[in-house]
Amino acid sequence: MKLVRYGEVNAEKPGLIDSGGTLRDLSDHISDIDGSVLGNATIDRLSELTPENLPVVKGAPRLGACVGSVGKLICIGLNFHEHAKETGNPVPEHPIVFMKATSAINGPFDDVVLPRGSQHSDWEIELGVVIGERAKYVDAADALAHVAGYCVVNDISERFYQTKLTGQWTKGKSCDTFGPLGPWLVTADEIADPQNLAMTMDVNGERMQTGNTNDMIFSVREIIAHLSGLMTLYPGDVIATGTPPGVGSGKKPEAVFLRAGDRMAGSVEGLGKQEQVVVSDPF
Repeated sequence: MKLVRYGEVNAEKPGLIDSGGTLRDLSDHISDIDGSVLGNATIDRLSELTPENLPVVKGAPRLGACVGSVGKLICIGLNFHEHAKETGNPVPEHPIVFMKATSAINGPFDDVVLPRGSQHSDWEIELGVVIGERAKYVDAADALAHVAGYCVVNDISERFYQTKLTGQWTKGKSCDTFGPLGPWLVTADEIADPQNLAMTMDVNGERMQTGNTNDMIFSVREIIAHLSGLMTLYPGDVIATGTPPGVGSGKKPEAVFLRAGDRMAGSVEGLGKQEQVVVSDPF
């Protein structure tokens, strides 16, 4: 299933995309697409519905972030061999873990707002993993049983904040609107192998990132096992699993960063495409 949240900010409704691409309303069956409904039992119940019997959502409403009320947005840094190479960093011995503030979460087609004075904001196309079943001390072999589904994430990063301000990467990762999720949450049964998904990012129509999740240093299974040994993962938590090469800060001979008016278009195979326009902060 392709689950979506649609409508105005902070008033999104649950829906799904049927096989013909039509948006259908799920409000009679669930109140939102969040941790309360992402367990196996509810996903199985929703999968038994006949989409054609659900009400059609007319028009072209805004799509919100595909997961609501996210408890944790956990990110993995330098998790692609080729991205580590382009940054000049060694391959990590263990997953590099940082948090992205949930207030950064944004709709997949909403504007991305540059922080006041930002000169070093960058793009990062990533595979998002959405937890459906509580995970604590999970073995890698059993890890995918705890996944509700997958989505596209753009882990937008202000590199000066990330690397030059004293403190952790979280500073450069958590700016408002710097975490678009979606357009859809695709349930795990539709993704045969999360370690073989093509990924792309275009900026102003130019291909910047081309990669595949088969280049991950730590697989989705390994990431979940590692994280669940550090903290309990709850339904509705989202993990951004790292980015392939081609980020702006890695461009040679000179880095390239986002400016107001730029357009980003990122995709992950089977999970759809999201697009954003970059704007200046009006405040």
